[in-house]
Formats: sequence, C-alpha cells, structure tokens
Amino acid sequence: MAQTKTILRALAGETLPTPPIWMMRQAGRYLPEYRATRAEAGDFLSLCYNSDLAAEVTLQPIRRYGFDAAILFADILLLPQALGADLWFVTGEGPRLSTTTTPEGLRALKPADAIHEHLAPVYETVRILSRELPSETTLIGFAGAPWTVATYMIAGQGTPDQGPAHALKAADRATFQGIIDLLTESTILYLSEQIKAGAEVVKIFDSWAGSLEGQDFIDFAVKPAARITKALKDIHPDVPVIAFPRGAGERYAGLHAAIGADCIALDDGVTPEWAAAHVQTGGCVQGNLASSHMVTGGETLVQETRRVVDAFSKGPHIFNLGHGITPDANPENVQLMIDTIRNGK
Repeated sequence: MAQTKTILRALAGETLPTPPIWMMRQAGRYLPEYRATRAEAGDFLSLCYNSDLAAEVTLQPIRRYGFDAAILFADILLLPQALGADLWFVTGEGPRLSTTTTPEGLRALKPADAIHEHLAPVYETVRILSRELPSETTLIGFAGAPWTVATYMIAGQGTPDQGPAHALKAADRATFQGIIDLLTESTILYLSEQIKAGAEVVKIFDSWAGSLEGQDFIDFAVKPAARITKALKDIHPDVPVIAFPRGAGERYAGLHAAIGADCIALDDGVTPEWAAAHVQTGGCVQGNLASSHMVTGGETLVQETRRVVDAFSKGPHIFNLGHGITPDANPENVQLMIDTIRNGK
C-alpha cells in the first residue's frame, strides 16, 4: 500500500493534484462521539491508557470525514510519566506533573529503556489501529519534542512563556541538558516502538520551539529533533518523519536539511506564499490553515483553504491546520474545508 497512500507519496516528495488531508487534534472535543467515548473512559488519562477506547477515538474522525491519515490518540506527557514523573489532569486547567529541577530529581527518574512497560497500552493502540484502519489511511505515531516536554516537567504545568525551563537552562545548564538528553533517548525508543507496532509515519511536536532564541533554538529544538530523526532513520530507514517546531517563523527555512525530516509542519505564523518560497523548496511541507477558520467557517474558510492549496500546489504538500483544532470548532466547517480541497467547491 505504500505506493498508493497519498500521505506517503507526498512525504516521498511527490506533488499531487489534490493534497492529502488530516488535522492535528482531529480526534477531540469538537466531536460529540469523542465526548461520549471520553465519558465512557471516565477521565482523559484513562482514555489514553485504554487501548480499545483510544483506538476508537482515533478512528472516529476517519469514519466521519475520511481523512487520509489517522494520528494515534495519546498525550505527549505520557512519556515523562513513564520515566517516573507523577502526572494528573485538573479539570478545566490541564495537566500537572511533579517537577524535575535538580540533579537529584533527574537521577530519580527511570532510564530511557525502562519506559516500555508503562507505555505498553499505547503500543497496543497502534497495533489495533494498524489492523482496523481503512487500507488507504496512513497511521501516524507521535511524541513531544524534548524541549516542549521538558518545559512541562520543569514547571509542573503549562506556562505562557516557558519561563521556568528558561530559568533552569540559565541557572543549571548541566541538569537542564540532562533532562533534554534523557527525553531525547527515551523519545527515540518510544517512537521506534510505535513504528514496530505499526506506525507508518512519526511526528515530533515541538509546541514551544518558538520561545527558544539564538543558539538555544539550534541546541534545544533543532539538534534533539535531528538526533531523534537520525536514530529512527538508522533503525527504520523507510519510515518518514514530520517535524513541527511551532513558532519558528523565518527559522523554518532550511529545517528539512538541519533536522533530516521528510516534512516540516508549519504553523499559521508564516504565510503559505512565504513558506512555499522558502521552506517547500527543501521538501514536503504540512499546513497551514489557521485553526480559527474551523470555528468561524463561511466564505472566508473557503477562500483561505483555496489560498493554502494554491500556494503549495507546485510541490509536495499535506494539508493541515497551523495548530490543533479547538474544542469550539464546528464539525460542519471541517467538512466544508475537506469539500473545498477535494471537490473544488
């Protein structure tokens, strides 16, 4: 099937007449069927670790919309939990973790190769999906990038400016680097195991890359992603890697080569026209319609969807949003976007 799956063709560098489509967070709270399944699971973490239900919510947007890819339903913070951090979710506020900010705290974490028992339900979800997805649908595995995951581990929660992680980076570089190194090694093992279970593509989400400046962007966004990508390519040479250093701005230019990724995912902080001229020249790009259009819809959604498709039409492109779809999105707007791309409506 590898030769006929449109996502894999785009990732291999082929320019297609109609770009393949999927959406970040396409299995999520905007769908009533997702909310029903989450209620059945009891809470978010229980849903992540229930392989049958996690597979079900992964399949829901495929059944509804016929996306060209499904992305594994999980969370980037399952990995630090597998390393020994405490993880819980506060309703209406998001994730909380026990913090890792000292040499002693770093030493208390498990080694990278100890993650697999804890993450076994995630691998089982991948195996279920590899059996149950339609034959034309590509299965994407994923992990958070080391910098982004580290920001949560250091602060104990999400922060508006990743200030605690920047402060530790400045005050105790050795401990900070140790956290990054542990996350890099464990991410390689985690993604490799997802591939062994059936993932056909993997994506590295660096949601907070944009807050890194100067050499720090190279050292803590680019280099870890490159290290992960190279290690995966050494083990699984035929499996494509998508990198998403969100907020990179003009630094997106040249990242295909710097990271070694088959595709660079773009947020909506850059225009598709600029990205076609400066990023798509390096290989496949993914993106980059603003998520807000899934809420507002209408003719503006149609026009902006066409704009993205037209801008990237001369090279390999996977249509996606510039960030995850939001819980207040209207499912009908998703269908309008898909119809605009596939039918030219």
